Amino acid sequence: MKTGLALLLWSADPDQPARLATPFAHAAAAAALEMQVEVYFSARAVLLLQPGVAEGLRASERFDKSIAAWMHDALSHGARFFACTDALAAQGLTQADLMPAARHHGGAVQYAARAADPAWTCLVF
Repeated sequence: MKTGLALLLWSADPDQPARLATPFAHAAAAAALEMQVEVYFSARAVLLLQPGVAEGLRASERFDKSIAAWMHDALSHGARFFACTDALAAQGLTQADLMPAARHHGGAVQYAARAADPAWTCLVF
């Protein structure tokens, strides 16, 4: 039986907000089903973890929910956010630049371990 969901945010770029709500909707849904949920932010997705960035983004002009609200939904249901240290360095960021809920280190090794675990499902966005 699957007990966990790991999501890798690779192409979830703040410059393309139409792609940003879906991973957090899946994270919130899985967490609401009492699955363990880990969201790994890599590449430019780490920019979403800076305070204020996601608040100004909307996936659609027809839907007023901010990306920050989608992220909050996932967190409030129990999802955990992990920032890739290499991605942070590439963007000139440190853990101190991130929202408190996202100050966990996690990257390729942790995500690969989840992918190798038969109890976990892994998705890439």
